Amino acid sequence: MTFTTRPEIAGTFGVATSTHWIASAVGMRLLERGGNAFDAAAAMGFVLHVVEPHLNGPLGDMPMLIKPAGQTNPTMVCGQGVAPAGATIEHFKDQGLEMIPGSGLLATVVPGAFDAWMITLRDHGSLPLRDILEPAIHYARYGHPLLPRVANTIAGLADFFAQEWPTSHATWVPGGSAPQAGALFCNPQLADTWERLLTEAEAVEGRLAQIEAARQAFYSGFIAEAIDSFVDQAYLMDASGTPHKGVLTGQDMAKWQASYEAPLEVDYHGWTVWKGGAWTQGPTLLQSLKLLQEVPLDQMDLNGAEFVHQVSEAMKLAFADREAYYGDPTFTHIPMDQLLSDGYAAERRTLIGATASTEQRPGRLPGHDAWVEAMLAHANLSYEPGHAIGAGEPTMSHLTEKRGDTVHLDVIDRWGNMVSATPSGGWLQSSPVVPGLGMPLNSRAQMFWLEDGLPTSLAPGRRPRTTLSPSMARRPDGTELAFGTPGGDQQDQWQLIYLLRLVHGELNLQEGIDAPLFHTGHFQSSFYPREVRPGHLMVEPGFGTEIMETLRAKGHAIEVAEPWTVGRLTAASRAPDGMLRAAATPRLMQAYAVGR
Repeated sequence: MTFTTRPEIAGTFGVATSTHWIASAVGMRLLERGGNAFDAAAAMGFVLHVVEPHLNGPLGDMPMLIKPAGQTNPTMVCGQGVAPAGATIEHFKDQGLEMIPGSGLLATVVPGAFDAWMITLRDHGSLPLRDILEPAIHYARYGHPLLPRVANTIAGLADFFAQEWPTSHATWVPGGSAPQAGALFCNPQLADTWERLLTEAEAVEGRLAQIEAARQAFYSGFIAEAIDSFVDQAYLMDASGTPHKGVLTGQDMAKWQASYEAPLEVDYHGWTVWKGGAWTQGPTLLQSLKLLQEVPLDQMDLNGAEFVHQVSEAMKLAFADREAYYGDPTFTHIPMDQLLSDGYAAERRTLIGATASTEQRPGRLPGHDAWVEAMLAHANLSYEPGHAIGAGEPTMSHLTEKRGDTVHLDVIDRWGNMVSATPSGGWLQSSPVVPGLGMPLNSRAQMFWLEDGLPTSLAPGRRPRTTLSPSMARRPDGTELAFGTPGGDQQDQWQLIYLLRLVHGELNLQEGIDAPLFHTGHFQSSFYPREVRPGHLMVEPGFGTEIMETLRAKGHAIEVAEPWTVGRLTAASRAPDGMLRAAATPRLMQAYAVGR
């Protein structure tokens, strides 16, 4: 019998699942009030900003896959903001920097998540904007039980905030005492911000007009003005160990808006899988599927050493290509057709051997030698971060309290509308709170490199290549699936493993989530200070010592995670007969799926 920690949720009315139980319950409340999946998802997203502030915030970023009922394929909503006009390589070099700090004001790009929610609500939602924002306002105003990890994060940074980021100290250490785990925690300034936005929006008549007024208030009105004034005047410490000014302006915000685009897709053993384009890391999952297409996974133990070995070696190859080739395709032609071709996968598949690779092995596509050589040079660099505060976006498995991460949500309603969203950025520990707003800026610019000629070179107007990566898939029987996870570079590793177990094993959504997970840090990290760990493989202890020893014998540098600490997957599905199902990870004991 397959082990599972909780039942798979099933019903026909609606399902909502996320990385926090309050957000999931709020999503179900919106469905019960007659809202659709887009209304519910947006309300959940704004609540997650409040209850998981160490993992995401309103000034962060978000890619989102949506599939309106009756639409054959999903659409990607791009909520990834771009580099400001002043974010040039020359400017950063003039600051004496060789790498963009992982925290502070220099690492900020245009906040993108808010407009992604707004255009989705405008085009697909049904409820008034007040209904969407009221739950977040309630929990910000009247409090929510503070998660232990949030309390620990704040406690670890309280002195730094007091010395370097006083606006953050006022918000996260109210009254001068770090809040306790489980105690009610309020962010009244954030509640005031959303109330003011609603007041301005409701000065005009009509749901659509109010959404447009909210967009105006955020990107050209009082929110943009507050950000512009703060960034123009502040000179604050960041992860480089030196104070810097930011370059984001209100004009940068006013010029940008969220957009729609078609996702990439591949077929794998009768399944169709959709991911974001090369400005996300989503194609790594698709490349991994292509590599594994001819590997007999259905003959393997899906919790066995050979499965772990084959999948981890495929991921190493796919992520090597990520580092060499991925970037914003509106700036640079990305050879994605070649990277996802059968011939390329067949050629690369021959590199998967019986032992673990400790080399970085990107593919060599004609005309792209400079990209490959730069990628290999980066992998051999060693950086000494000057100040670790707020740097990076680690996986939860690293169990650090001083870095940000991400959240995830999936929603399906009774009409068949589907959402899979991965909000992130704007973490409390990565950027100071903007005065008067109760929210910190993002630090996504750390994805860029400070050298010319690469798909990920810093340039004004360019999207950073984000790790954020929601997923959708369709089974051969027509069942549609929305799923995802937080976890930085590990997002598409954990999602790949989960998907492979659904394809090749007879597991329900919850059983697949509860199975032990693994990931590799072999390739270049996306986050400051961009470390590389050749041959690394982290595994949960649920695999057992025999499998770990077999993997060590194959050459993997095994790191055993703390129990139940790898992956924060959630998932929801809809069968052709209308049956809805959902599941959420038991890891960290806060994610929940609800539905009926």
